Amino acid sequence: MTRFILRRLAQLPLIVLAVYTITFLLAWALPGSAVMNDEGRAPPQSVIEAMEAQYNLDDPVVFYTEYLAKASGARWLLSKVGLAQGDPGAPVFDFGPSLRYEDWTVNEIIAGSLPVSIVLGLAAILIATILGVAMGVLGALRPGSLTDLATLAVAMVGVSVPSFVIGAALLILFPVWLGIGGVGAWDSPGDVILPAFALSLPFAAYIARLTRMGMIEELGADYVRTARAKGLAERDVVLRHALRNAILPVVSYLGPATAFAMTGSFVVERVFNVPGIGQHFVAAVLNKDLFLIMGIVLIFSTMLSLFNLAVDALYAVVDPRIQQT
Repeated sequence: MTRFILRRLAQLPLIVLAVYTITFLLAWALPGSAVMNDEGRAPPQSVIEAMEAQYNLDDPVVFYTEYLAKASGARWLLSKVGLAQGDPGAPVFDFGPSLRYEDWTVNEIIAGSLPVSIVLGLAAILIATILGVAMGVLGALRPGSLTDLATLAVAMVGVSVPSFVIGAALLILFPVWLGIGGVGAWDSPGDVILPAFALSLPFAAYIARLTRMGMIEELGADYVRTARAKGLAERDVVLRHALRNAILPVVSYLGPATAFAMTGSFVVERVFNVPGIGQHFVAAVLNKDLFLIMGIVLIFSTMLSLFNLAVDALYAVVDPRIQQT
């Protein structure tokens, strides 16, 4: 297990570097310029050239290498051993200044918005787990029944309907029609419910399908029939015996699902005006804010890689028969 984890940790920088390179090529090819203002009026050409030279926007090779050195911490490490010049007040991982948010660095933007996205993602996974497991168990108890068909229909809606459509419908239904909650508010713990619910539905649908298939298989197993023959209550048979084994595929799925929920909530944050990191990423792409784009992508790719590593390691804990290669 230790060798497996060390091998995966050694692969992590290569994965992040590949993501960084692909993102850089796509971001550099975006039309427009970050030195233009919102109305599209450009400063004098001399000012544009000075700004591009200051931020290395006139040379993609220099920008690529310089930004990677600062963001990865390599520049900070080399400056500490006297092999490179560095700013004494710069952080270890320096993601640079934002080109559109004056007097803000990318580090400050990420530090202020990433916790919001984490809270939203964790709340969505919690809701998805509760809803998905409940629907899966109800459907598996009577396969082919009206309840089973209803849970399958809900799961199909969760998978098929885009999250921005669900989010818009929730905004119209609750804040506008029913007067419950606010539109674009993020001031109280209750404001996380609607965006978390909208984000949770695709995950809940998949969890429901996994739980249903696992429960149907476990409820037909010999040990379940033995437990019923001993006179155990049906509730104990379902929850204490069958569900404990049927939930294992769900546990495996929760790792990458949690990572995706915390890093893939761009659309939901945009619809509900949540001040999370996804909101800033969308704005960065529209404004071609290269520093902010690259910083957020580096954070997200690292988080995804670490979550996938944790899940792979958890596989061997849940089922020691799994051989890590």
